[in-house]
Amino acid sequence: MGLIAELEADFVTTDPDVLAGYRFDQAGFGTAGVPVALARPTDTEEVARILRVASRHRIPVVPQGARTGLSGGANAVDGAILLSLERMTRILDIDEINHTATVQPGVVNAVLSHAVEDKGLFYPPDPGSWESSTIGGNVATNAGGLCCVKYGVTSDFVRELEVVLADGRVLRTGRRTAKGVAGYDLVRLFTGSEGTLGVITEVTVALRPVAEAPLTAVAFFAAPPAACRTVTEYLSSGQRPSVLELMDKPTIDAVAAYRDLGFPDDVEAVLIAQSDRGPAAPHDLEAFAKVARSCGATEVLVASDRTEADLLIAARRLAGVAMEQLGDRLVDDVCVPRSRLAEFFEGVTAISREHDVLIPTCGHAGDGNMHPNVVFDAADPDSVRRGQAAFDAIMALGLRLGGTITGEHGVGMLKRDWLERELGEVGVSVHQAVKQAFDPLGILNPGKVVRPLP
Repeated sequence: MGLIAELEADFVTTDPDVLAGYRFDQAGFGTAGVPVALARPTDTEEVARILRVASRHRIPVVPQGARTGLSGGANAVDGAILLSLERMTRILDIDEINHTATVQPGVVNAVLSHAVEDKGLFYPPDPGSWESSTIGGNVATNAGGLCCVKYGVTSDFVRELEVVLADGRVLRTGRRTAKGVAGYDLVRLFTGSEGTLGVITEVTVALRPVAEAPLTAVAFFAAPPAACRTVTEYLSSGQRPSVLELMDKPTIDAVAAYRDLGFPDDVEAVLIAQSDRGPAAPHDLEAFAKVARSCGATEVLVASDRTEADLLIAARRLAGVAMEQLGDRLVDDVCVPRSRLAEFFEGVTAISREHDVLIPTCGHAGDGNMHPNVVFDAADPDSVRRGQAAFDAIMALGLRLGGTITGEHGVGMLKRDWLERELGEVGVSVHQAVKQAFDPLGILNPGKVVRPLP
């Protein structure tokens, strides 16, 4: 192919050992092909050069961020150039007057959050992987997080994008102004497209004034349905917490085994609420405690200071790493209407029993986005079969309850077949037409999200 010679770039390697380390993201059951090269550019022009060469030779290109994704969206395909944006890490601008920040895609979410906080500003989207996932990856999957119940997801904050198209042309779309409706909303189209329509090389996001130091409360329940009723009644009363997270008994046990947080032993569900409304926060949490007790909470505790508050939030953020200790996992990402949360938990319990697999479940109860973790043994074919069957049953349950197969992790390759069920024939054909318009040669992240046109 002569790729290295044609690019004349020291940021491209074909070393098999290096390539092997970039083949997968963190999705369970993910398959990956064998790439031919890895490119790690540092600026937009280098990305454009790669795509011009790839387009000329019809070489697949798989864009990658930190590879923290859970849907196989960054997995290699055979014969592809892996286009890692991990070296594009510059914060280009923080505008303290217009409350925006412009960054390269490899900037880690937490790095941006801390940088703007130093200037009295706040970037709300905070996925569980915020200390390692990148802004480019967050935009590619339209990532969510703990604060989404109040502030919204990544797409609610993306103002402007620079995108390198499949043929190497550079597109700037969107605007830095607070309002603007000129033309089609391509920013929303690229956000969540998982690298199938173009490669994002610059992102401008909206910021907010830094929030007040939050207050946090935790409620303990004898069963998840009581916690789910608390969610619906609390939010229906007009409250808008900055965090409202739920963990079931298997999740609590996993976290306790990893780090003892002093939770009672007989608890079957935990609901963590947070308010960042400053002087109004104590009133918000009093309302939460009142609703929780009326729904059957066995105990409600309000953190007395920031240290206790951080400890309670840490319990939720530790869930992912704690469940890694349980074995191989398939992390689901179903989102259902809040009014159906109790039915969802009852359904997951039934699926766990039917397929004889452990399914710890936690997630963003305030917006109905739950993360059942199907635990299995990858070395045991029967365990793998049961795990996959449980995973599929959970997605079917979510659709049956009026929900969606993914609230924030994306489709990738893991959920492509399920996306077709959710979208229907017409929806799939429209997606395929959009893909064809932006990537007529089909070189951008092929096999992800939607199948190509026949």
